[in-house]
Amino acid sequence: MLGVTVLQRHLRKRKFEYLGHASQAGRIDRNGTVDWHGSVTKELERVGKQHGIEGDWKDFATTWRRGYLENTRRIAQGGKGPSSVDVMHREILEDILTSEKWKALSEKLTSQARDELNLVWHRLDGWPDSTPGLYNLKKEVIIATLSNGNVRLLVDMAKHADLPWDTIFSAELFESFKPDPKVYLGAVKHLSLEPQNCALVAAHVYDLRAAAEVGMRTVYIPRQGEDAGVGEVKSKAEGGDVDVVVQSFEELAKLLAIHHGRKSFGQM
Repeated sequence: MLGVTVLQRHLRKRKFEYLGHASQAGRIDRNGTVDWHGSVTKELERVGKQHGIEGDWKDFATTWRRGYLENTRRIAQGGKGPSSVDVMHREILEDILTSEKWKALSEKLTSQARDELNLVWHRLDGWPDSTPGLYNLKKEVIIATLSNGNVRLLVDMAKHADLPWDTIFSAELFESFKPDPKVYLGAVKHLSLEPQNCALVAAHVYDLRAAAEVGMRTVYIPRQGEDAGVGEVKSKAEGGDVDVVVQSFEELAKLLAIHHGRKSFGQM
């Protein structure tokens, strides 16, 4: 969701511009920057405890997320559905609460309480490396998020998790969702860049493959709870299909600093 990160290299100046969601990067996909599963599970546990209800809150969070993924991919392929992820999340929440499994919780939650619970997606906590890594990258490159999240969701999330984007690109602005090619190309166009000079940083292989299909470079950051069943993702140098694999944004920042002839960002 959150952020896709995009890197751009100017070959003459030998500089990189980082387009984040994220985001990505840009975008930096936001799921590469925030721990949605831990954050949503924690909020569900709090709500359950408040009403004296026990349940498999991790499963609830996973089901909620799965509904989002299924809907955004269907709409990206031309299907019908809401353009706002806030609306989508709210509809999925209603569907979950209609199941017999969550009947007890459904009976406790008023419409207002459901609206408030739905806003948990605006308050996702960042991964430990996200904020320091993004601030280091921001020192001399553009960082932006390219996410399926709607604009207000991404703004609130950035403030909550201290994600210092230079700009925010929401798929909502392009009236579709990733992996629709026009979302990636739209973000690139608004930054006056060419796809071949940009790289997407994300925690989802499907996202990176879609970016590569329109000519973008790709950087993969593995995150716990993302890309279940995909297996180990390797760089092209290791026989895989992404350009670079890093374990954190801090590692990516260090690689960028080394590329610029410094041992660290402290030597700027």
